[in-house]
Amino acid sequence: MSSVRLESIRKVYGEEVAVDGIDLEIQDGETLGIVGPSGCGKTTTLRTIAGFETPTDGHVTFDGIDVTHVPPEKRNVGLVFQSYALFETKTVRKNVTFGLQMRDVPKAERRKRADELLELLDIADLADRNPATLSGGQQQRVGLARALAIEPHVLLLDEPMTGLDAELKLKLRDEIGSLLDELDVTALYVTHDQEEAMAMCDRIAVLNDGQVEQVGTPDRIYRQPANEFVATFVGTSNILTGTARNGRIDLGFTELVTDIQETGEVTVAARPEDFSLGGPVDATVLETTYLGQRMDLRAELPDDSVVTIHVDGDADYRAGDVVGVEIDPEKIQIFSTGTRERTTAVT
Repeated sequence: MSSVRLESIRKVYGEEVAVDGIDLEIQDGETLGIVGPSGCGKTTTLRTIAGFETPTDGHVTFDGIDVTHVPPEKRNVGLVFQSYALFETKTVRKNVTFGLQMRDVPKAERRKRADELLELLDIADLADRNPATLSGGQQQRVGLARALAIEPHVLLLDEPMTGLDAELKLKLRDEIGSLLDELDVTALYVTHDQEEAMAMCDRIAVLNDGQVEQVGTPDRIYRQPANEFVATFVGTSNILTGTARNGRIDLGFTELVTDIQETGEVTVAARPEDFSLGGPVDATVLETTYLGQRMDLRAELPDDSVVTIHVDGDADYRAGDVVGVEIDPEKIQIFSTGTRERTTAVT
């Protein structure tokens, strides 16, 4: 496997800037996830690494070697698509050996490699089947085996679980994540599913408007977002405004004691789990959503702001109930109102 580096990548289509100065590194053996809203540059970034797009500016390197202008077929990149893209005129085994055949690998070696991967992915009994007869999950495993068969420098997965039902997606998420770890594969995982990225990836890059907002481990992205965009895009955050002075933040309806050094207007991001019940602030329940182990309360605070609060699934609340809440000042994130950048992370 290889390390992959994107250096000041910019891609322009006519007057549209799809990617604008991206710097990223996928470390050897790492799974890097890319998340972001539609049109943020996720797929363009993946296609640039694959060689399907040539950047307008910038460089792509594999292990320090510039491959910016190397064609896709010479980059030794494995691709897994959301559409599976399997050959229905070939058996499962022949789908897996296709890339090896294109590289003139001897037939016996091709078969051995394919059978090893099919066994590893628990689909060895499907080797002689036609892909059209397989379920979506089985087809996705075949696509993954085909991508891995060539022993790629980097494995690129583009929304590979889109369209699968929730139960199968969860099962494949665990299986593929474990397999990537076991094989020590360098991988880029593009997805719109944040939970999927959090569960499967060593680090996550959050993109917005063609730029990288933050790169970090899943827990750092969630608990220490670099700016207000990351805080609101990854997971759920309640955004409140207040005034900072002498290490305290006045939200109007309550005051939080923090270690903030700034003075003036600030924005506070509080996750739904950062609220606890039994506090001094009255919140009026507007709506409840039962989710099994937990219930989400949509509630109105005294300043008319509406927040989402997580409570135990056994709780019995209804619209119109008034509950006492408080915000844990040790968990909130604080952003400058002017720049939207993080000022003080209270951890």
